[in-house]
Amino acid sequence: MKKFIDEFKTFALKGNMVDMAIGIVIGTAFSGIVTSLTDNFINPILNVVTGGARYHWQDVAGFISAFLSALVNFLIMAFVLFCIVKAINKVKNMGTKKQEEKPTVKKCPYCMSEIDIKATRCPHCTSMIDE
Repeated sequence: MKKFIDEFKTFALKGNMVDMAIGIVIGTAFSGIVTSLTDNFINPILNVVTGGARYHWQDVAGFISAFLSALVNFLIMAFVLFCIVKAINKVKNMGTKKQEEKPTVKKCPYCMSEIDIKATRCPHCTSMIDE
């Protein structure tokens, strides 16, 4: 059972799966913005241009508030997804330790050139390097 859970965790937290899920959710949320833009701006403008309808300022304010509501919903959804992805990345990196990289070069105290860490003589100024 433990192996099954480990395999599922590896599958579910794989970068491709998380990216795909986020893409689907963001795409769905963005379609709400596009629908609101069409319903609240483009269709009323076409109706006015073609003479199909007349709108009052209250109607225009309602259209703008509906569009802003869809925009705020999208931004909230994007922020929530950002927090979820940040938490997933933190959980994935929790078990791994960062290995400190050992330096491979050092500076010559005489000419300040970078030299190999194992060098006993500077290849640039030929000075002896004390360890």
